[in-house]
Amino acid sequence: MIKEILVIVASLLALVGNIPYLRDVVKGKVKPHPYTWLVWTLVSCVVFFGQLAKGAGIGAIPTAVSEIFTIIIFLFSIKYGFKNPPKIDKYFLILALFGLIPWIVTKDPTVSVIIVVSIDLIAFIPTLRKTYSNPKSETPLLYGTNALRHGLALGALGSYNIATMLHSIVMVIVNSLMVFLIKVRKGDY
Repeated sequence: MIKEILVIVASLLALVGNIPYLRDVVKGKVKPHPYTWLVWTLVSCVVFFGQLAKGAGIGAIPTAVSEIFTIIIFLFSIKYGFKNPPKIDKYFLILALFGLIPWIVTKDPTVSVIIVVSIDLIAFIPTLRKTYSNPKSETPLLYGTNALRHGLALGALGSYNIATMLHSIVMVIVNSLMVFLIKVRKGDY
């Protein structure tokens, strides 16, 4: 019963964080980086199926809910997002996409998750750079709810191993860093 409650709360947190973020994207208050969101779309998909393959059970549901929003935000980022990214961001995108090759070759869920989590971190760099330069281009709500959601999702997993846990652990850390960066750079602390 506890795991089901954690899944429901974590899935609701995906709604709480993503719906206002989407609204802010459309209103022009937030400028998501399309390269980052493209890679996150691919990574979340791999993580979801890796979690399923390694026994996450209902603990994978928050990942699936989040993946739906990740796809939508990526599509919205093309029209409303950050424009004219610097050339170095294109290199991060290429590096992240090349990181998918070992996953395709190995077809091992654990290796795949390790690789895509590494890709996820590389994909986060353009958004971190953009946010550092322009902290008003992001909102802490999405990243704060993501950190909390990933923490709760860890408690709902059906099996605990690298493939089911790594992504959430790393996302708790990186999303917390984003909240800190946004708050400190805006002077909201």
